Amino acid sequence: MIFLIAQVIVDVASQQTDHVFEYLIPPELDDVTIGSRVVVPFGRRKVQGFVVNLVNQTNYQGKLKKLLLVVDEQAPLTPELVELSQYLADNIFAYRISILKTMLPRVMRANYRKIVTASSGVDNPLFTNGIFELTGKEDLKIIISLKSLIKAGKAKIEYLVENQAKEKLEKCYNLVFTKEQYQDLTKEIRKNAKQQQILINFILTNFGKFPLRQSILAQAGIKTETLKNFCHKGWLRSKLVETYRNPLREYENQKIKPVNLNDEQAAALKQINQKIEQQEAETFLLEGVTGSGKTEVYLHAISQSLKVGRNALMLVPEISLTPQMVKQVHARFGKEVAVLHSALSEGEKYDEWRRIRRGEAKVVVGARSAIFAPLTNIGIIIIDEEHESSYKQEDTPRYHARDVAIWRSKYHHAPLILGSATPSLDSRARAQKGRYHLLTLKKRANKQALPEVKIIDLRKSEFAGSQFDLTSELVDAIKTRISQQQQVILLLNRRGYANFMLCRDCGFVLECPNCDLSLTMHRDVGQMICHYCGYHEAIPNKCPNCHSKAIRFLGTGTQKVESELNELLPLAKVLRMDVDTTRRKGSYKKILDAFGRHEADILLGTQMIAKGLDFPNVTLVGVINADTGLYLPDYNASEKTFELLTQVSGRAGRAEKKGQVLIQTFNPDHYAIKLAQSQDYEAFYQTEMKIRYQGNYPPFFFTTLISVASKNEQNAAKEAFIIKRQLMHQLHQPTIILGPTPSAISKIKNLYYYQILVKYKHEPKLKAILHQIQDAAQEKKKYGLNIYIDNQPNRIM
Repeated sequence: MIFLIAQVIVDVASQQTDHVFEYLIPPELDDVTIGSRVVVPFGRRKVQGFVVNLVNQTNYQGKLKKLLLVVDEQAPLTPELVELSQYLADNIFAYRISILKTMLPRVMRANYRKIVTASSGVDNPLFTNGIFELTGKEDLKIIISLKSLIKAGKAKIEYLVENQAKEKLEKCYNLVFTKEQYQDLTKEIRKNAKQQQILINFILTNFGKFPLRQSILAQAGIKTETLKNFCHKGWLRSKLVETYRNPLREYENQKIKPVNLNDEQAAALKQINQKIEQQEAETFLLEGVTGSGKTEVYLHAISQSLKVGRNALMLVPEISLTPQMVKQVHARFGKEVAVLHSALSEGEKYDEWRRIRRGEAKVVVGARSAIFAPLTNIGIIIIDEEHESSYKQEDTPRYHARDVAIWRSKYHHAPLILGSATPSLDSRARAQKGRYHLLTLKKRANKQALPEVKIIDLRKSEFAGSQFDLTSELVDAIKTRISQQQQVILLLNRRGYANFMLCRDCGFVLECPNCDLSLTMHRDVGQMICHYCGYHEAIPNKCPNCHSKAIRFLGTGTQKVESELNELLPLAKVLRMDVDTTRRKGSYKKILDAFGRHEADILLGTQMIAKGLDFPNVTLVGVINADTGLYLPDYNASEKTFELLTQVSGRAGRAEKKGQVLIQTFNPDHYAIKLAQSQDYEAFYQTEMKIRYQGNYPPFFFTTLISVASKNEQNAAKEAFIIKRQLMHQLHQPTIILGPTPSAISKIKNLYYYQILVKYKHEPKLKAILHQIQDAAQEKKKYGLNIYIDNQPNRIM
């Protein structure tokens, strides 16, 4: 059927444009489909948009404009993703265009240029090749000159939409003669023309392998100049061909055979495979102790999905986990694997995404945004470490990858596995109610016991060194393990060297001028840095307030502990892994590979080293301060502490050697720490659920957080109270409305934040009210007010 009209969502994020616009499809654009990226006229501008439907009739009374251009040969969005965008727009209070753009690699977002073009015959020094590009920085004289030319009809304003996505092109060389003719050519090549001799011999030896790309010829030692010479003589023919950037090149020769499953793993897999074969959507919560072999269950499930002719999508929470997981998945499934995460270059992401869209990859592994991979015919979806907060997007559009996975699972009639040693209370409660299917792995796959966990009371301990970070007991344990050629992981979930600067004379604390936070000392770069806005200044040598030299740098971070370890254990090699050491591309993998080769004795890091890592030689895990997140003003602080301690404890003793865990804390009697010691998830679940019930928190209540931000604190507070009155007028008990109150960090990037928390069990009116608030926010933005709605927030600080 030939459609005449395209319904388009345009690339203008506002309440007024958050609906479909209709355009006529000209006969020459016969490749328009649902999901196509197009360029359309919009007012005086040209903008990018996405086709979300095709119809033959319109209710529009005026004359429809025509589509101008279809950007891609193949529609970048599948019909499924277009449908998903509508579902998310309804439920996460974001404009549909922002959701559609989130589904694509960054390089596929439009680049807009505003230019003034001179009419033919107009000669004006302002124009270069008849064009003047407007940047917004022009002085008044130039603006006046351009306006007069436009008014006189000698120039006009145009809007250009540029596609940033570029394929990588490589020269490919083809043969032009028979093998016998090339043998005859050897007589024409001088004996001292060594490079030409090498190339002609290569052609004769590899005659049947041509055409060949330049990169392959380069590996054989053939130089570009020699190839150019042969082309010039007419002995070879070259052309540019598209080639993929390959982030998985180093894994290509690694193969791993499937591991035989134990009884627990096999029982869990049997139930999952049944749903794969029957093509039924069901959410499984795979709860297994650390080292129980959840990954092997995932790999067997993927294998079953491929066996029945369907694809697989797998998410991991941290970039740091991706190299190890990709290595395992690629070793099992080879070239069928594609990877998507933020540590790839923009070009690599674009190429991997295109491999998926073209159906060339059957297994996708990636972090949060990989949930939008344009994979079709999905047979299994897996979310590893499902409890991790990184699966929730913290800025617009505020989606949760788990919710998207559930939607896609139903769309494809495919099972979803949520795996964790410490499932989120939300997921565990759903399993208890029967909404998820609970599968348990209670033993380690290698039959080894869980590591022995000991709590060190920092109130009563002796410290090694002078910094009061490492107890003598922990340092002695580290020395023992290193002397036995074993390795150690140390966790401190705080980066930097010192948390703040304090003047002992006047009490001044050096704070960020943009945020309500103290600056953190980073000694390696000689800077005091704000971890929220990035502001930095030199480390002071006297108090900026009273000019006293009696200043102290208090608190501790991974940099200080690294320095202390180097003093206490000068012969030990330490690798530090935190945001500061992993900024460069490939740094995660470089650090983990070096540790895996035992090029270091100690891996020190923040929470990124706490989960998923599997190093057989690690027998000791030390937690330097278990209290860093325990008393944050957030309802799930205890849950996050228990998860972190349990996960990092699981890094010890994963092979034949027995593991030990030492947890340093000032709160040894806190239930989250005591139950992490015994790794008793069930007891923690029961204890925490009672506290959540008493406080009316999730999973007993749903929550929505409304935040108002402004450079003027009074304006933010005033608008928050207006929104509260609107809510109170339309919502009734048992819905609870808390606030407005200043956020725990009341000022970030020069904006003051006030927040309202809505807690509800069943509130049919709430969605409509929130959409009203979202629509009104566009108008309020003109007055410097920003309003954000976060449905089911991970944090309510």
